[in-house]
Order: sequence, then C-alpha cells, then structure tokens
Amino acid sequence: MGLATVRSIGFAQPLRSEQDEDDFEQELVDQYALAQVGAGLTDSFVHSERTAVFEFARFLDRRLWAASPSDADRFLSHLRQERGLARSTREGKAASLARFFEFLSARYQGDIHALTGYVVTQPIDEFNRPSSSSSAAARIPPSDLEVEELFTGWRQALPAARKYLPAARDYLAASMWRRAGLRISETVMLDVKDWRPDLGEHGKLHVRFGKGSRGRGPKPRLVPAINSLDALMEWWLRDVRHQFGDDYLDPDAPLLPSERRDRRTGGCARAGDDALRAGLAGAVERWLPAWRDRLGPHGLRHYCASSLYARGMDLKAVQELLGHEWLSTTTRYIHVHADHIDHAWAAANERVAARLTGE
Repeated sequence: MGLATVRSIGFAQPLRSEQDEDDFEQELVDQYALAQVGAGLTDSFVHSERTAVFEFARFLDRRLWAASPSDADRFLSHLRQERGLARSTREGKAASLARFFEFLSARYQGDIHALTGYVVTQPIDEFNRPSSSSSAAARIPPSDLEVEELFTGWRQALPAARKYLPAARDYLAASMWRRAGLRISETVMLDVKDWRPDLGEHGKLHVRFGKGSRGRGPKPRLVPAINSLDALMEWWLRDVRHQFGDDYLDPDAPLLPSERRDRRTGGCARAGDDALRAGLAGAVERWLPAWRDRLGPHGLRHYCASSLYARGMDLKAVQELLGHEWLSTTTRYIHVHADHIDHAWAAANERVAARLTGE
C-alpha cells in the first residue's frame, strides 16, 4: 500500500498558512494509517478507514481537530437522510471516525493543542453513535425447545426431501452453526481435508478462514467437534458426501459442495453462502414459523454460545470455540434465562460449602 511521505509530528513547524494546515491535517491521517499498517491491518481495511476520515473532513466547515459531536450529528444525519446509506454502512463509518479520534487523543493531543490551540474531542459519543443492527437484543436466539423442534422436524424430513443432497448439506451447515458456533463464511470455505478425526477426543475442524479482528486477515483455529458434531461429520462423509461426485476423495474438494461443477477442476463447485442461508430460511419457515425472517446463521451462532454457557462451559472456552479475540465480544453472545444467575449462585455456594466441610 502506498503512503505519502510523512514528517515527524514532534518537529512540525508552526502553522502559518492554510497550506500548512492542509499538510498537517494530511499528516495526521497518514500517521494513523502508518500505525494501522504497523499493527498488521490489511490494506483494504486501512483504505476504508482513511476514506471515512477524508469523507468527514470534506463534509466539515472546519479542520478535523476542531470537530465536535454536533458536527458528527450533522454528518450522520447527512448519511442517513440525504445519501440514504444503510444502517450497517453508517455504523461502519461512525466506528472508523471514533477510532481515528481516539488515535488523535492518545498520540497527538499535545502536538495538536500546541500548534492549533484546540483540544481534540471525540465527536462520536454515546448519544449519536448509530445503534448496532447486530445488537444483543436483535440476536437473542430461540429457546432450546424451539431449536430442537426445528432440527428434529428438519432431520426427519430429509429422507423424503425432493432434492436430498442439498437438503442434507444445508442441514449439516446449520448444525455446525448450532453445535460449534461456526460463522457462515468459515463454513463455506471448509475442505474435505479440514475434518481431522485424528485430533482430540471428538475430532476437530480446521477452520482456515476464521475472521481476523479489524482487517487483520484470516485467523485459523481448530474447532473441537463437540456437542454431537463428530457423529454428524461421520454421517456426512460416510453416507452423503460421495453422492455429490467422485471428488470426495480429493482432500482439497469442498466439504460442502454444490450440485454444480467447477469448470476449472471438473469437481464439485463450492456451495455459496446464499444457498446455505436459503436452506436454513426454508427450514425455519416450515418447522419454526414463529421465527421466520428472524433466525439466520448468526442467530444459531449466538444460540450455540448461549446454550454451551448455560450448560456449564467456561466463558473462556466459549471464546476460543467461537474464535473471538476479545472476551468482551463473547459476552455479547451469551443470552441466558432469567433464572440462570440464581442457579449459578446456588451452585457456587454449594461448591464453597463442600470445600469448607471437606466433602
């Protein structure tokens, strides 16, 4: 990624002209980009961050270091009302601006004040920050009973499915989301070789395309096939996968194939995320209609985290299973019944009492 030549801000000259201010503003953005490159973020992520900052700068009638929350109010309203940008796009731009101004405050607050007389403030605050469409309230999953109802109906209907092979594939994919918390993007990219029954007590899935944090690229991990996922993998590879085509012995063939053929390899093409989403949506509409248009792959990922935690899995273990870098992210995936805290408190007291009495 090409970056402009950057001066050391610590030796910056007094700002005597508008051109000096232009150069200083550009320098701040470039220093931010260099810091992100140094942190190992991808070029595409750094580019998107710079684009958001420059867009905000063009919108302002003042310099970036003079921006205030009211400026952000106007900018976010402009994105929504005049440009009609989607909520997720506005969230992304607001997050980019918040990170940039955090950087200015942490690294260059003193330099900026010395050169301009301004104290940098964070324009994206708790009042104007766009509410996330993926908030916890929007991700609360179905109950255990509802999920069991969905998958029982789906499983029992598989033998009579009009197109058995894609129906079985979609069922397996949804089971991976439900039982091991995989992301749909991770599921799509699995190959036959990524199932490692030789690892661990239950076997493991080698997730080679795990989501890296903040644009850092793929973050691989090994996911234990717990929660009966090992039995499903055995069923899939023994009874189903070979029916798609004779590439089932090729370790580089997709684990979840399409019925179409790949023109380059002659083997099965890789099933796309749209097909897997549609498979789940159809099953929900048929066997859990109250959740129609409400339960998707990510909802099952939330269900996995919540159900495993409620059954006693340590929060740190849930974090590792889901592939989260930060434990705080995992906590937002945990949705438990109202009496879970009471039960956990009672269980903890029982353990303490047992230790004290030596039982």
